Amino acid sequence: METQCTPTQLEFHALGRRKVVGRFDGGNITSDAGGLLLRETEKRTGILSGFSRCFEDLRNPDLIEHTVAELIAQRVYGLALGYEDLNDHDDLRRDPLFAVLVEKQDPEGEKRNREQDRGKPAAGKSTLNRLELTPADPTVAELRYKKIIMKPEEIDRFFVDVFLQAHDEAPEQIVLDVDATDDPLHGNQEGRFFHGYYKNYCYLPLYIFCGEFLLCSRLRPSNIDASEGTVEELERIVAQIRKAWPGVKIVVRGDSGFCRDKIMSWCEAQRIDYVFGLAKNERLKAVIADEMQRAQELYETTGKAARVFKNFRYETRESWTRERRVVAKAEYLDKGANPRFVVTSIGLEQIDAQTLYEQSYCGRGDMENRIKEQQLWLFADRTSTGRMRANQLRLYLSSVAYLLMQALRRLGLRGTQMAAAQCNTIRLKLLKVGAQVKVTVRKVWVSLAGGYPYVELFYRVFRNLQGETRHC
Repeated sequence: METQCTPTQLEFHALGRRKVVGRFDGGNITSDAGGLLLRETEKRTGILSGFSRCFEDLRNPDLIEHTVAELIAQRVYGLALGYEDLNDHDDLRRDPLFAVLVEKQDPEGEKRNREQDRGKPAAGKSTLNRLELTPADPTVAELRYKKIIMKPEEIDRFFVDVFLQAHDEAPEQIVLDVDATDDPLHGNQEGRFFHGYYKNYCYLPLYIFCGEFLLCSRLRPSNIDASEGTVEELERIVAQIRKAWPGVKIVVRGDSGFCRDKIMSWCEAQRIDYVFGLAKNERLKAVIADEMQRAQELYETTGKAARVFKNFRYETRESWTRERRVVAKAEYLDKGANPRFVVTSIGLEQIDAQTLYEQSYCGRGDMENRIKEQQLWLFADRTSTGRMRANQLRLYLSSVAYLLMQALRRLGLRGTQMAAAQCNTIRLKLLKVGAQVKVTVRKVWVSLAGGYPYVELFYRVFRNLQGETRHC
């Protein structure tokens, strides 16, 4: 029987007369040296330290090797660098560069208490798992192993605080975008239901953004209306914003899933404007029959898509408590009629129908890109634990990773060709940099790859971050 063994070197196909030989003898080499820019971003903003203060640590400080701040940083940096699973950290914990990001004073793990942990400076998957699984009201038995308690109310305030602290002065107006999306589930997680529109078992998280700033990420079961809980989230967010910026004008924006009388009436009572999509029906289409005819005639004359806009007052027969302004877009395309409707509290004297639809309402499309960034590139959909509270914490961790990446983009990449790059592009071009790491008594030497193609960009980002200090 042939013995299977691991070769000490790898002989690849030759390059002409030269042999191509590989060996795993390079020492401490990392593929994530660009993570140092994330660390500089954290030093300038304090996002991770602020988030870690939203947890209560009941452990005996004399018996622990990993603080809450270190555990949070390890998990968030891992997500930002593309490591979605807890299992990944059993290998990442050996990386001295990763230990530097986490602020480990012993980046090679030589002074760990247990012999089997030496050479592994960061925490393993089991320790991080205990962080995620602590229940809201742990029993005495549960507290034996799970002693770090998440405080959701403080976390919710933290997201708004990051937004407020990022501004030197109050803006004249802000737009709060609300939206829901599906988070597909493939197990028997708590709160799992089938959703008829998305045609799968999923959660239905609620997001609220202001521009690129994430203000709310609330995990919810999917057996509810998309707008469920929106007023409650807006109440706390608006109160916190108005306390800091009493005079700011606020506009709430969303698609037809949020066109609910409860939300619109609350906005009207709070002197907040709104722009919501309005689901079309036969009554609405009848109101714009003449405009649709005109749009069709324009299309047939020019051969190009044609739009005609109309303002009118409208009230539903049962679901609304008052009459409201509606803006209609009568559009005719190659595929035929495409009518769309928007309801708003903003008067005609302030903004005309076309501008309101094309700029105010359609501007919400950028929020969908932000949600896609978090879902696809920062693993907000990695909600595979059995408990909904633990999955909410995972959503929070993904959200904080988004905040950190957004701060890097806003502060570090301003004025560069990547100022509007999405998280996956930033990770690929700026963070995934090979480097050799050498730890001495006085220094940690990080020798970045000489063949790295974006050296000038890296220097530019570093200089931008050196000039910023915005602690939340």
